[in-house]
Amino acid sequence: MNNQELLNLIDELANEFGVPGVAAGVWHAGRTTYARHGVTSIENPLPIDAGTLFQAGSIGKTFTATALALLETEGRVELDAPVRRYVPELHLADATAAAQVTLLQLLNHTAGWEGDFFPDTGEGDDALARFVTQLNEVRQLTPPGTVFSYNNAAFCLAGRVIENVTGDTYEGAIRRLILQPLGFRESFFFRDEVMTRRFVVGHKPSEGDALDVARPWALPRNGAPAGGIVTSIADLLTWARFHSDDDRSAHGLQQLSSSGLRAMRDPTVHMPGCAFGDAFGIGWFLSDLGGTRLVSHGGSTNGQEASLAFLPEHDWALALLTNASPGGMALNQVAQRRVLAACTGIVEEQPQPLSAAPEVLTAYAGEYGARGMRCMVAVGEAGDLVFTLPNDPELLVLMFENGEVPQSTPTVLRAGLVSRQADRFVLAAGPVQGVTGYFDRDGDGRVRALHLFGRWLPRVGT
Repeated sequence: MNNQELLNLIDELANEFGVPGVAAGVWHAGRTTYARHGVTSIENPLPIDAGTLFQAGSIGKTFTATALALLETEGRVELDAPVRRYVPELHLADATAAAQVTLLQLLNHTAGWEGDFFPDTGEGDDALARFVTQLNEVRQLTPPGTVFSYNNAAFCLAGRVIENVTGDTYEGAIRRLILQPLGFRESFFFRDEVMTRRFVVGHKPSEGDALDVARPWALPRNGAPAGGIVTSIADLLTWARFHSDDDRSAHGLQQLSSSGLRAMRDPTVHMPGCAFGDAFGIGWFLSDLGGTRLVSHGGSTNGQEASLAFLPEHDWALALLTNASPGGMALNQVAQRRVLAACTGIVEEQPQPLSAAPEVLTAYAGEYGARGMRCMVAVGEAGDLVFTLPNDPELLVLMFENGEVPQSTPTVLRAGLVSRQADRFVLAAGPVQGVTGYFDRDGDGRVRALHLFGRWLPRVGT
């Protein structure tokens, strides 16, 4: 795919999904291609250029995981060791979990407690230390190491491990361990660093689907290990090439060997049917594409959507940065499928929703929820399932300045079961069309939880 072809694709999809600004980068067979579309902000528009900064969101988790993998090569941590070896001050609502949870379980989302926990603990260097003191407020849903459930709070705790082991702030440690050795000059954590450069703001739909600038712009500082990095398309694509083990002589992290990088891409937990991948390694989602392993991670912040994917076996990587949500998520999904097919001939199969009899669907009906997300599941009239997701008040407060939280209507999604895949579903329409999930059953065959957008949500009242 050449520059013009990539630009034409990005222009088409940005217009289709209503995304003001996009940056895309493709690496394939030794060649790098970039394309940029649109503006940084609908209120104060500047053209997206080669160095424009976007929030990469949860792709930042891969930096946290890589830093701990580096520290393990230096003998400073052991991923199978209890977290309390490095954060003795850790206390959780479940004392047994606090004593047993390991570093690896933080990095592969199996820590087991509610993961969408976003208290603002200030912008000082003690932000993560103060965050850890509040972790005893979160509910333990499953024993550590037993169930995959996307866990932002666990990665924030992993950031505190890095601080305690290195004696530096999280941001300072990432800069010294990763950003400087790799020559990243367009990746930052602090607003004072970002605001002197060209950067985008996020956008979200308002009344009538018109876009508004999303405020506030940044996460609290304690969210840095889970998704606080701000970067350019060139730095992000270089990150994928590094993890693909491309041209190691050009990189400054020789202590993380090829085998160490491969270990991060090996499954540590399986969750077939998850929205983001079939398995998870150390910091990376893993998907099987007809015998080829796709390695990926996405990132969502307030009105910004990012995506990074690579195929080490095919010398292929794609980085996408957008400044609108949910339109950017849909753009990223379609762009990945089309670029992947154009470059490698690999076609990602899309599961199709099927109708089912009401007596089959009734087993799934009910309410599911944990901190940050609730979902009411009902049987639809068209042989499908209807998911109703009220917006979580705690998260809404974080997403609006001055506590001015607007009235919001619940999100309604329709899903169909997937043929020959028991208890799995696929969302059927809208920006999240094609996103998969599944229901989890207990040992007696009863539906005990809903796995939606990577979160394991227990059934309420059972």
